[in-house]
Amino acid sequence: MQRAWWSRLGWMAAGLGLSLGGAWLIAQRGLDAQRAAFETDARIVHRLLSQQVVQHDAVLATLALLEPERGDALPRLSAIYPRLLQVRERAPGSAWGDEALARAEAASRASGRAAMAEGDLAQGRYTLVRGSGDSAYALVIALAGLVPDADWPMDRARSPVQVALQWNGQTHTVQPGRPLARGWRFDFDKVVAAESQPFHAVATRWVGWGELPWLPMGAWVLAVTAGLAALRHALRLREARQRAEALLRLGQLGRLNAMGEFAAGLAHELNQPLTAVLSSTQAAQRLLADEPPALDTAREAMGRAAAQARRAAEVLGRLRRGLEPPAGAAGGRARLDLAACVREALHLLQPEIQHRGVTVRWLASEALAVQADPVAIDQIVHNLITNALQALDRQPQGPRELRLAVQREGDQAVLTVADTGPGLPPEVLPRLFEPFFSTREGGLGLGLTLSESLANAQGGRLSADNAPSGGARFCLHLPLDEA
Repeated sequence: MQRAWWSRLGWMAAGLGLSLGGAWLIAQRGLDAQRAAFETDARIVHRLLSQQVVQHDAVLATLALLEPERGDALPRLSAIYPRLLQVRERAPGSAWGDEALARAEAASRASGRAAMAEGDLAQGRYTLVRGSGDSAYALVIALAGLVPDADWPMDRARSPVQVALQWNGQTHTVQPGRPLARGWRFDFDKVVAAESQPFHAVATRWVGWGELPWLPMGAWVLAVTAGLAALRHALRLREARQRAEALLRLGQLGRLNAMGEFAAGLAHELNQPLTAVLSSTQAAQRLLADEPPALDTAREAMGRAAAQARRAAEVLGRLRRGLEPPAGAAGGRARLDLAACVREALHLLQPEIQHRGVTVRWLASEALAVQADPVAIDQIVHNLITNALQALDRQPQGPRELRLAVQREGDQAVLTVADTGPGLPPEVLPRLFEPFFSTREGGLGLGLTLSESLANAQGGRLSADNAPSGGARFCLHLPLDEA
């Protein structure tokens, strides 16, 4: 029973491990795919932003070149570039009314390129200044329209990706995205390709639990469950077939041995009557030799009868001698672990034990080796356990336990098979190992006789009594093999 539970737990652990491992791999692949898509969109956003801000440098450079006509060009720039909210100029000899623009112009003249004036990105605008000759120009740029919606790679309202421009600790959110408190987060941060406007294009993507590929993960778990169930069913079928084959083989051997015992018992039973017939015939022969006068024919006939009777007795004697194992013969003996033989028998009889609701309890289990015929030991153990299970069938109430023990007693290994059944009546004990004696209805009465004969053939013995706590107890004594 315990083995079955361990087996069930093992299958459950294997299923849980495979399901979790496979689901984790599928989820990881899904996250990798979403990360790859996010990074692709983020790189496109960075490229578009870089392209747009570079145009601002070009506009300022153009203003410097069109200086003679700037009065006509300045109003038209906002019409060409809607994101240019205002175009301002400082005429030669004048000054900026804003100190921030003056500092930006100084920075522009120092670096030789446009420079950003201090601004407020939170308001969605910034100012870019470039000094040229005696004058200077400034562009007030709206960040909201920096990249047209038609060119934007994402749906600004629905996309979970948040995009922002950062500069000097200020942040302008280009796309709100969908921030989450739990889940996975992907980040992208790269400076746009314009030295005059060093914005950080920052993109962030949150992946919630609901975006995991639950359908493939569920399909994997179902596939694992179905696969393991099919595999377990196939293994159980194979185990049941192997168990049935082993029981069939053991049963065939048992029947063959039982036939041998039957023949031996029959010979034993017939030998005495035949001997009596022989004696009677010889007596009749002597009587016929007295009065009335002996008849040679009768004497000859009785002589033939006596000869035939003696022949029959010799035939039966030869049959019995032929069925007995040769004295000292070791048969196919091998070194055996007695406890392992018992566990193998329990494995073969596991369906019977479960069907009867019997609990197997090991009282002691030592690794003791014996030198014996494996087939004989298997048959003895099988018979003892089967008899115990049949005895428990007559015990509808109370505990239904099969108690086993393998332990050392001097130079012998002792296997004890006990049950919690009704036990053995005192009048039955002396005749328990007699051929054809059985307390079970329909029993042939050869199983224990055969087991005793097999035990004796291995140099051991088989005994029976009632356990102090109740129930029958059989003890198989076998010499230890301590080589």
